[in-house]
Amino acid sequence: MSIFLDYPDYETLMMGIAKIVAKQLVETLAQKGTATLAVPGGTTPAPFLERLSLMEMDWKNVRVLMTDERLQPDDPFRSNFRMVEHYLSQNASSKAQLLPMASIEQTPQEALDAGTDLYTPCLPIDVLVLGMGADMHTASLFPDAPELVAALSPDAPPLMVMNSPTQPEARISLTAPVLTNAQNTHVLISGPEKLAAYIDAEEGDGPTIEAPIRCVLQGPNTVFIHHTLG
Repeated sequence: MSIFLDYPDYETLMMGIAKIVAKQLVETLAQKGTATLAVPGGTTPAPFLERLSLMEMDWKNVRVLMTDERLQPDDPFRSNFRMVEHYLSQNASSKAQLLPMASIEQTPQEALDAGTDLYTPCLPIDVLVLGMGADMHTASLFPDAPELVAALSPDAPPLMVMNSPTQPEARISLTAPVLTNAQNTHVLISGPEKLAAYIDAEEGDGPTIEAPIRCVLQGPNTVFIHHTLG
């Protein structure tokens, strides 16, 4: 089941999702004492993370995971974790447990082994925020990745190395079972191109391998889709 929320402007969108995520984290902390939040890198979620960092809660018991990470990028600032760390290591969220999926020095196998060991005890995810590309990829589950079929499998390991011919470096990514099993899922999109891609994914009847975002749209949990006009 997918619920579509359409915000009138960018600022309202980012503050809106920050408030929703904060509320769900607070509720989870009240129930369990700890909470796991998984977030993407890239430029789109940066304003959301900045606003989320201001929200008051028991941040010291919140574990923040990455949905995916670039491996051995030429530019270290392409690291998703560096971007997330920049925003969440300030303000109220400075007490959160920020857990990197990989370091930029690690080989793909080293990153996979270390990330799996660090992330597996944090699963399942309580609150998951995803992005989506115009090609309908999410996390680093790209339609042209040779590992995609394995990453979409119900028995996929929690993390996998992904290689896409359209990307300049290998990635490590959470796999479909982890994404699907999140308690609360939000897909953050912006602009008409990604809106059209979302509609294709939601209404189309093609296989998930052609539109990896369908692994969460068709999952058992509610997915909120946020879109800003313009």
